[in-house]
Amino acid sequence: MNILLLGSGGREHALAEKIAESYHCQQLFIAPGNPGTQQVGINVNISINDFEAIRNFCIEQNIDILVVGPEEPLVNGIYDFMQENQIDGQKYWDGIVVGPSKKAAQLEGSKEFSKQFMQRHNIPTAAYASFTNENFAAGKQYIQQHSLPIVLKADGLAAGKGVVICNDHTTALQVFENMIQHAQFGNASKKVVIEEFLTGIELSVFVLTNGEDYQIIGHAKDYKRIGEGDTGLNTGGMGCISPVPFVDDAFMKKIETTIIQPTIKGLQEEELVYNGFIFFGLIKVDNKPFVIEYNCRMGDPETEVVMPRLQTDLVAVFAAMHNGTLGDANINIDSRTAATIVAVSGGYPEAYAKNVPIYGLENIPKQENIKVFHAGTTFNNSQLVTNGGRVLAITALAHQLPEAIDLCKQTLQNITFKDIYYRKDIGFEFL
Repeated sequence: MNILLLGSGGREHALAEKIAESYHCQQLFIAPGNPGTQQVGINVNISINDFEAIRNFCIEQNIDILVVGPEEPLVNGIYDFMQENQIDGQKYWDGIVVGPSKKAAQLEGSKEFSKQFMQRHNIPTAAYASFTNENFAAGKQYIQQHSLPIVLKADGLAAGKGVVICNDHTTALQVFENMIQHAQFGNASKKVVIEEFLTGIELSVFVLTNGEDYQIIGHAKDYKRIGEGDTGLNTGGMGCISPVPFVDDAFMKKIETTIIQPTIKGLQEEELVYNGFIFFGLIKVDNKPFVIEYNCRMGDPETEVVMPRLQTDLVAVFAAMHNGTLGDANINIDSRTAATIVAVSGGYPEAYAKNVPIYGLENIPKQENIKVFHAGTTFNNSQLVTNGGRVLAITALAHQLPEAIDLCKQTLQNITFKDIYYRKDIGFEFL
């Protein structure tokens, strides 16, 4: 099969490597890709939101499967575009899209849509209310009467930065005003969802579904804060571990029966077309799972720990998803622990420099259990340089978590670029 993967981050490098391993993968293209993905496939200079160019490429290169890495093309409706554009009753392209329809992608694209979906299907989640500029005064009053802390979320996509937890009412009112009246997150914060704060420990569970059957392909715990001890500003993710130590068979059964199965049933009842990944962002509260958010694709850096542990042929699972045999697929997961530590540019998640030379990758020994995934990198002439806040994700597999963490740190000692920073305490609460 010929496969086109959309995206350019660490998630896409991890997906590209897993896809390239497949017996069924003949040619792999990545649009636009990065210096890491070009080690396992062919990068093509196409924007993830240029649907016309993507469709034309799929026709010209006889692409069988289009795998959508990031959320934005999904929320913008690439599934519908690729499936429904016709000339004289004939489809332009008749391949498989790994990703949900535009309507189903609202589970990530609109916080309000997802909360209403969860309410309709009795899926445990935090209590909430939503407000716009039209009922701004009512929103302020709601905040003033709300218990602390308060969680404010931009309704739309905000590149992972649209969630603010406030510990006092004054800050919450200012954040509310910034989001709605000063368009802090553009159109994404024209509507704001205000939630109760849940106290517990977060985790993520990843599922592949065709809207009827599903398979769990892994679970992980992400570390969002920039500072050690989970302090400082939120980021796109500073590291990750998998499996999550407290997720035993009994707790996973609770997740399946109270969250995953009602979600899949809800997709069926509401006729939401879904052929792809569901990222369940969860929190464990008093040994019960609650949904914090849905994402309609794999996470980053979660993909960098989930994919190296997946021992099943990913392309075969995509085919099973499409042909109705997903329920019969055998998912095998490596028993070892995977840990990822993300190396970021100095100043991230605020202002940071780009085009900074990166050295030392050639000094990392080639080992099956150590992987270096490129996230924010590019080439300046022949020199590898930084091209984003999160630059590299170092993943290691080992039989115990402390060993995996140590392997990541040892590997990072080979890598240098100006103002490199990474957290040295990933997985700290389990060590």
